[in-house]
Amino acid sequence: MTESMVAIDDLRVAYGSVTVLDGVSLSVPHGRTLGVVGESGSGKSTLAKVLVGVATPTSGRVEVDGTDLSRVHRGREMYAHRRRVQMIPQDPYSSLSPRRTIGQTLAEAISPRGGRVTRFEERIARELERVGLSGDMMHRFPHEFSGGQRQRVAIARSLIIDPAFVIADEITSALDVSVQAQILELLAAIKAEQNLTMMFISHNLAVVQRVSDDVAVMHRGRIVEAGPVEQVYTDPQHWYTRRLLEADPGSPGFRLVA
Repeated sequence: MTESMVAIDDLRVAYGSVTVLDGVSLSVPHGRTLGVVGESGSGKSTLAKVLVGVATPTSGRVEVDGTDLSRVHRGREMYAHRRRVQMIPQDPYSSLSPRRTIGQTLAEAISPRGGRVTRFEERIARELERVGLSGDMMHRFPHEFSGGQRQRVAIARSLIIDPAFVIADEITSALDVSVQAQILELLAAIKAEQNLTMMFISHNLAVVQRVSDDVAVMHRGRIVEAGPVEQVYTDPQHWYTRRLLEADPGSPGFRLVA
């Protein structure tokens, strides 16, 4: 299973009598982006939480960067895992402390116990510039940024510690279309530059098509179809995939019902 960055075999997550993930199996090869699509409640975010380490599988096997997550417990092992796997949040504003400057937030990401801006100033400035912001913005507070700029900060915070695997969870859903395009272009550029391995979670099929190499379609806790993006989008095999494509205005299969 270690040939891929992420390898999941027969993953099941249940809360009491409610099964959220039901026999999920997938892999993410090194250097590729897997798009995960599905309607709300399909299990996408739970899958992300398992990979980050904040949700516990009921059964099945999950490996990330060669590490079997069933052997990762609290303390140093979990801390190390959560630095290797970074999540870019859907709502960066709620994840940024309003009382800390952006520089302080990024410094703490680098070194939670000794995160002083002066110690990492050059590194923080370089990371901000890489995501299209000015280095001197490190002295500003979150409320001084637009939604798109805050999303860039969230991306910088996730990447500044050089993670092995990045999960982007609905990161463009709250942004205007023009800003969405800018963020997607930024991610594509960074992915190419760093050969990042990513999972891009979204209900927007057009967005997933733009940034992903492969796609997995989730429905009621299961993966009903998976494969290279162009293959799945142009020749969907499952009725649910076809329904999603027909209902998404940005997808090749979209159609209006008379």
